Amino acid sequence: MSITHINEKRVIETFIELVKIPSPSFGEQVVGRRLIEILQKLSFEVETLEFKDTFNILGRKKGRIDGALPLLLSAHMDTVEPTKANIKYNHNGGIIATLGDTILGADDKSGIAEIIEALTVLNETGEPHGDIEVLFTSAEEKGLQGAKHVNYDMIKSRHALVLDSSGPVGRIVLAAPTHITYRMTVTGRAAHAGIEPEKGTSSITAAAKIISSIIDGRINAETTANVGLIRGGTATNIVPVETIVEGEFRSFNIDTLNKIKDATFDTAKNIARKKQVKLTIQQQQQYPGYYNKQDAPFVCLINGAIERSNITPAYIRSGGGSDANIFNQHGIIAIPLSTGMQKPHTTEEHIYTNDLTKGSLVILEVLRALGSSAFA
Repeated sequence: MSITHINEKRVIETFIELVKIPSPSFGEQVVGRRLIEILQKLSFEVETLEFKDTFNILGRKKGRIDGALPLLLSAHMDTVEPTKANIKYNHNGGIIATLGDTILGADDKSGIAEIIEALTVLNETGEPHGDIEVLFTSAEEKGLQGAKHVNYDMIKSRHALVLDSSGPVGRIVLAAPTHITYRMTVTGRAAHAGIEPEKGTSSITAAAKIISSIIDGRINAETTANVGLIRGGTATNIVPVETIVEGEFRSFNIDTLNKIKDATFDTAKNIARKKQVKLTIQQQQQYPGYYNKQDAPFVCLINGAIERSNITPAYIRSGGGSDANIFNQHGIIAIPLSTGMQKPHTTEEHIYTNDLTKGSLVILEVLRALGSSAFA
């Protein structure tokens, strides 16, 4: 069968419709209801998977090819701030961009729009395909919360495309790091700063010494560390009794990650003893890392789909996390693909409309390829 062309006008209209609906993390209800309507019109059975004050959406559609491997398609519904009451954008020629007061929401509504377009083409043509599952998650931007609250016994697919990576379409994300966050609470002794400061022990001074002494920034090609938050004190005339320092570590190498983490905490403990302050440390793994080989069968299948879309594939590692980290943890071979979003998480966010078309075609070609007996 000849390649069915994506409807560029339609995928652009879908994308614009979605970005017009503000959906900050835990505020995805309106856009979620709209996506349920769309999936049902495409003959998907849809369930809402509620958690906290929001929900994920799981859609299923039975295929008509015996033996074809099922595929999970996923993107997240929430966006970062600022969104205000409405997203302000400009569609000028081949680019859709924020006007600079808000984000655009291409992260990740470009991924959603491309999934919908590919599924719409399949529905229109009636061409056979394997079983398809769609998972639209909430609160991804708040530590992958939606993906963490899925019951994975409900997911049949062992392979997934996660449409949630920046840059031109054609990028295949092979790896992402393990991410650990920490919170250090430094407790000193309060005193009047003007009358008897010598009776106090400053938690801010101790915290400052810790921050200036621990490793920070780019450690090596695989590892980063960052101190992101510090808060403490109550007034200028009080020697500060408590200061909180929050930071993170990320690495593709778990041994390196643990060494950096241990060295950081040991340094902090030594300084706390010298400064005669109390130190408590809490740490949490936000998500585990993953790595897929370039010659893995599913990666090769994706590569072929990109090439058939007349796009040159590119392999990258991401320093950030996505729902793919959680999917891989649960035994699903999940590969993030770029959707064309540019400068996400900023008020300069934009996307080229031809990337919306290309991204939709890549998804369609992967679905077609999975229907072949060669991969199954």
